[in-house]
Amino acid sequence: MLLVAVATTSAEVGAVPARSAKIARIAKLLTAAAVEGDPELVAVVVAWLSGDLPQRQIGVGWAALRTLPPASAEPSLTVSDVHATFTEIGRVSGKGSQARRSELLNALFATSTEVEQAFLRRLLSGELRQGALVGVMADAVAKAADVPAVEVRRAAMLGGDLPTVAAAALTDGRAALAEFTLRVGRPVGPMLAQTATDVDDALEKLGGTAVFEAKLDGARVQIHRAGDTVSIYTRSLDDVTVRLPEVVEAALALPVQDLIADAEAIALRPDGRPHRFQVTASRFGRGGGKGGRDRTADVETARAAQPLSVFFFDLLHVDGADLLDLPTTDRLAALDRIVPATQRVDRALTSDGEVAAAFLKTTLQAGHEGVMAKSTTAPYEAGRRGAGWLKVKPVHTLDLVVLAVEWGSGRRTGKLSNIHLGARDPANGGFVMLGKTFKGMTDEMLAWQTDRFLELADVPTDGSGRIAGFSGGVVRLRPEQVVEIALDGVQTSTRYPGGMALRFARVLRYRDDKAPSEADTIDTVRTLYES
Repeated sequence: MLLVAVATTSAEVGAVPARSAKIARIAKLLTAAAVEGDPELVAVVVAWLSGDLPQRQIGVGWAALRTLPPASAEPSLTVSDVHATFTEIGRVSGKGSQARRSELLNALFATSTEVEQAFLRRLLSGELRQGALVGVMADAVAKAADVPAVEVRRAAMLGGDLPTVAAAALTDGRAALAEFTLRVGRPVGPMLAQTATDVDDALEKLGGTAVFEAKLDGARVQIHRAGDTVSIYTRSLDDVTVRLPEVVEAALALPVQDLIADAEAIALRPDGRPHRFQVTASRFGRGGGKGGRDRTADVETARAAQPLSVFFFDLLHVDGADLLDLPTTDRLAALDRIVPATQRVDRALTSDGEVAAAFLKTTLQAGHEGVMAKSTTAPYEAGRRGAGWLKVKPVHTLDLVVLAVEWGSGRRTGKLSNIHLGARDPANGGFVMLGKTFKGMTDEMLAWQTDRFLELADVPTDGSGRIAGFSGGVVRLRPEQVVEIALDGVQTSTRYPGGMALRFARVLRYRDDKAPSEADTIDTVRTLYES
């Protein structure tokens, strides 16, 4: 299959708003891929259209994509060609690796047509926003394979990998889906949560009674134990077993032979309060994968410097019994029987809004993010953002100034999209960069800000209305536009001069009623950081 078929489909899917039209277009492509009789081809196409690389990370970011060769006039690349090149790029290491990656990348783009280059650039940069979410992809696979969509979703849920499920369904039909069952040692997609505005909203949505749990600001882990063998997976299903010996030991200490559990690994201070998330995250970036004997000393050094604690909050399987379809209260009862109270996430079962609010307040005072509210009757919907789980956490807002903006790609091509944000520095009258975001922008907002930022560009535009010298790049602005930003918090950063960066920032609205002199100061941001 030619790459141009995938690239064209991606563009068409992004251009049509209707879910049914997206599903039909993807299904048509998958049917064509299946005709070639190569399961790996189907899996790669599904992964790409989902915005993922089968290789995960290959060491190519925005910097490597800034300067690329002109497009080819005629399509010639196959999906297999590109997949093989990505694999080769990912394997490059050692001296001269950056130059070799650049050589391979340039050769790939030189052979790509314009539509293929656009697709590859968005795929590699993680910005393939075309509306082909997991639900759409699962329905497209079901349509292409002529099997019930519910069975595809179930198989993907238990197999933890929609591309693999798609390859099986399109190659061997409906019978192949039955082979995807919950297995110890094979990670499954974690159940995700929707959002509630507050605890009362959560209680109303969940039928009046809910289990409230502390939402720890750690790293979610999925723990598999088969006898004396333990495997630990991240939320993205990466194997981090070697890096987390404390979690392995905690799993082995439980009075069971086999289990699959959901838990949180977190770095705590001596007083029991959580360290900043980056301290926990630093432990996940050390050591090797399973069997990394040469890095054992590094892991032990990291552990000695900053140990992790583990807190369990759900149980999917124990000693031969699958618990996925049991209600929350039954799974928690099974969890309580085998996990000590000191290693369980704090929780409260209540139908009283005041009790729930008090639990939230206590959790926040302890330094955690907020609470999870869970339906007492909900099953564990692996790999789905189920309505049975709701997250409740405070939202902070800041009025910041837009310092620069980037031209968008994909559906945002031709629009000024990603905005660079700064806080006011009263000490020198300037602004301190804190990060950037493209989240929360509606189509109407994108159109407005494109016009507005062209007016604020600190370099002249060319005849086409673009910024001279900045086509496809960053456009510096006069610091005049205030924007209200919602964020989950502020974290340590060595990337920005203030030593801080916004966490999960998204645009709420532009504040034309405020002058830059009224924007929040870097001192205000630092106070939020320290709190």
